[in-house]
Amino acid sequence: MVIRKTIVIGGGAAGLMAAGRAAECGAQVLLLEKMGQTGRKIGISGKGRCNLSNSAELTEFISHFGKNGKFLRHCFHSFFTDSLVTFFENMGLPLETERGGRIFPRSGRALDVVKILNQWLNQQNVTVKKESQVTSITVRDNVVTGVICAGKKLACDSVILATGGKSYPRTGSTGDGYRMAVELGHTLTPLRPALVPLQCRDKKVTRLAGLNLKNINVRLYINEKRKCQEFGEISFTHNGVSGPVALTLSGIIVDCLNDADKISLSIDLKPALSDKQLANRLIRDFEKRNGEPVDSLLRGLMPYQLINTCLESCGIPPDIDTGAFPAKMRKKLAAWLKNFRFDISGFRGFNEAIITAGGISLKEVDPKTMESRRIKGLYLVGELLDIQADTGGYNLQAAFSTGWLAGSSQGDKKDFNTEQN
Repeated sequence: MVIRKTIVIGGGAAGLMAAGRAAECGAQVLLLEKMGQTGRKIGISGKGRCNLSNSAELTEFISHFGKNGKFLRHCFHSFFTDSLVTFFENMGLPLETERGGRIFPRSGRALDVVKILNQWLNQQNVTVKKESQVTSITVRDNVVTGVICAGKKLACDSVILATGGKSYPRTGSTGDGYRMAVELGHTLTPLRPALVPLQCRDKKVTRLAGLNLKNINVRLYINEKRKCQEFGEISFTHNGVSGPVALTLSGIIVDCLNDADKISLSIDLKPALSDKQLANRLIRDFEKRNGEPVDSLLRGLMPYQLINTCLESCGIPPDIDTGAFPAKMRKKLAAWLKNFRFDISGFRGFNEAIITAGGISLKEVDPKTMESRRIKGLYLVGELLDIQADTGGYNLQAAFSTGWLAGSSQGDKKDFNTEQN
């Protein structure tokens, strides 16, 4: 029996999964990681807790990837959420599902995920070499022959390219894989930071740095036309806004800003109340607390940090007596609570982006194997591909699933026992 020699470039989520699975399927696997440790990006994901996947059913799950999500259908049929949960729990890492279907390690430690994956690779006899940067992939007659690492050629039968995107470059994701793929004839869709904080020049927004708003509704306006809305949590920063809602909307906003569109966000601070219900509540509050300063009454309607912004935006004196409060001013206040609006001027860079949008064209990758349609023996996985989703565990599942499928493909040959596939 001929033993297939596979080199995996990159020790992130996709690379670790690909390496372990390829070894399970009978390949002799060498994983090359340029950093001093594997799984560095996993270790900081989900604010150090690692949102591994999401419990959404397949059709909904794929919808979070937009128009390119259909590429993942075969991949997810091979290895999806239930498979991932079973994998980690069988390895001794209990998982739990939280709000929004987000799946985390019960321990709350992302590094436990890295530990489990490294243990698995050790069990599968995968050779892992750290601080080993690959500079190029060697090819003859459009067939992979090896890689160049530290100036030396390492021969192999196949290469799984899993170097990640350009986001969080301090973890090792500096775009090396894109360059190597392009050198071999692949094309890229434009690379942009995604799931990235947004910038705002408005001082009434930036002075709210540190404020988190939960259970609010945020509407996105493009060139003054309402595009979509998201419900959830938003955080104010010294530069603008972040948090789950802002990050999700950034997928649309980044492209629109690059097209010079005008972007604004509108926050509904009271989404559970209709305009009429809110108006009636204000009337009752003003009657009940007649004689109090208006800023005191507003503490029951919004976080303290928002009060000055609200009063300034509505042109309301902070010391005005609720008993002398004009109805016209009360209506203005109600309107602001349902429509706290501000413009978005830009977005942060790859250093702060959770993922990279764009990547290797999906037309050039076989979705049934993850093998390149241009170079035989080259497999492309994870964030390198032109697939990206919202927050919620979708992107990590895609990394694990594409890695698993590429790894499985190393054993899907007549020389191998394929019973595990």
